[in-house]
Amino acid sequence: MPHPVRQRIFISGASAGLGEGMARRFAAMGRDLALAARRTDRLDSLRAELLAAHPGIRVATSAMDVDDPASVGTGMRRLADELGGFDRVVVNAGIGAGASIGTGAAEVNRAILVTNVLGSHAQCEVAMELFRDQGAGHLVLISSVASVRGMKGSRTAYGASKAALNALAEGIRSDVLGSQIVVSTILPGYIETAINEGRRGPLTVGLDKGVRALTETIEREPVRGYVPEWPWRPVSRLLRVLPLPAVRRLTGD
Repeated sequence: MPHPVRQRIFISGASAGLGEGMARRFAAMGRDLALAARRTDRLDSLRAELLAAHPGIRVATSAMDVDDPASVGTGMRRLADELGGFDRVVVNAGIGAGASIGTGAAEVNRAILVTNVLGSHAQCEVAMELFRDQGAGHLVLISSVASVRGMKGSRTAYGASKAALNALAEGIRSDVLGSQIVVSTILPGYIETAINEGRRGPLTVGLDKGVRALTETIEREPVRGYVPEWPWRPVSRLLRVLPLPAVRRLTGD
């Protein structure tokens, strides 16, 4: 059965990177957007750009700090009221660039875990309240291929935070199984964004290609999607079975 058109789409972390790219792609598809981030000047510029390019859509924006559950609740509900609800919520906001555990960067690593895990959880709570009231919706959590195995150095806290999102999404999916609420976990590989600075090897894809693959995958509404599908689905399978020394060599720092 074809999936319903998700007309009203919320995206967090929409002021840069994948969030900004998704906003442009979904706007070009004629979708109405609710965009949230801390940098409201960038959101305002993006809103003006999207409305000029696609005058038939609606674009609502709100300042939101995902580290603050009150900010998440206020911002998401304000945007939902403005659009008359959400059909899809893309939990995208996140940070990276940590350090090896025990090397004096505890606060940096903790910030990654707080933002990526607790910030995502706060968004899921609001989204699922709205979807339960509506009886339908599509919840999308942006995870990472880094969640598949534990990774050393700057990826340790980041990978752990994304692994937590995989479990969070699966728990929510189990809770609403058989309903009209769909839950997707999306695992991007290396895409040219700031969060992958310094890790742009032969498997890295450009932002435009990565965002196109990301939005196409989200539109399919899979239980778990890899972006791009090739090579990251087979790479993820390989990572699951390789011994740790091999994973360490492949994933680098």
